[in-house]
Amino acid sequence: MKSVFLINGFLESGKTEFLTFTISQDYFQIRGTTLLLVCEQGEKEYDEELLKKTHTVVEYIEDKEGISASKLIGYEMKYKPERILIEYNGMWQKSDLKLPWHWKIDQQVTLIDASTFPMYFGNMRSLINDMVNGSELIIFNRCDGITELPTYKRNIMALNRDAEIIFEDSNGEVTTTIDEELPYDCNADLIELDDKTYGIWFFDMMDTPDRYEGKKVKFLGRVVKPEGFEKGHFVPGRSAMTCCAEDIAFLGFVAKWDKADEVNNGDWVNVTGTVKHEFWKDYKGVGPVLYVDSVEKAKAPKEEVISLV
Repeated sequence: MKSVFLINGFLESGKTEFLTFTISQDYFQIRGTTLLLVCEQGEKEYDEELLKKTHTVVEYIEDKEGISASKLIGYEMKYKPERILIEYNGMWQKSDLKLPWHWKIDQQVTLIDASTFPMYFGNMRSLINDMVNGSELIIFNRCDGITELPTYKRNIMALNRDAEIIFEDSNGEVTTTIDEELPYDCNADLIELDDKTYGIWFFDMMDTPDRYEGKKVKFLGRVVKPEGFEKGHFVPGRSAMTCCAEDIAFLGFVAKWDKADEVNNGDWVNVTGTVKHEFWKDYKGVGPVLYVDSVEKAKAPKEEVISLV
């Protein structure tokens, strides 16, 4: 199998700088040839001396015809690379990339310019969704002076909950302080959530589980009971629009309640319970589990789909 590293991002998002830094690092060196396929040329160019030093050859691909399986096999036969790096065109769908059967994506990284993110997220959300889907690492760069980073993080977490998301300033230094003032009191005896705060709480709980361990919460949610779900359990949560009106994510987690058979799929309920983090088989690891104190039947809210802003 041929190892492929896919680097996503819109034009001028920092893909070339990221790849230049990466291929120059000692840990990334190999004895064989590295094939770099560049599907989009920005202002930055690759240093010829660095390419020569790292045994990296570059092919520039101008259109989607160049990423067909037959074309890619042709590059492989020409250079016999040990690995392949792809600087992908941000305006192309990943489905346009027709990898040969023996090429395997070992890592996918998405670069996002934080200064232009609101524009792209507002107008090209489906492309961003396609980029981040499957990415193990998502890097927001040029974050200097931007106060909306927590919102950006929630936006991306709604599209990909498993990726590591980091923020960098214009010098490439990792920004660690992206805390926001939460719209509820984490130290209250009971954290009461509404349509505007549920999404903020949900992703903050996923990102900082220790903050909510043992905390009691109350929220309005819709009941989901997956087929074959363990008796005495259900999933309360809310739906949020992630990519577009047709792309809705359900933000919920398992709840333990000995009277779970009293609620049905689709019921709206006010749930009160205590958050614990423990192993659950459907999580394939540790995740939030709500130990329910009470459940009250409720009417559906006026807006069933919440916002993540």
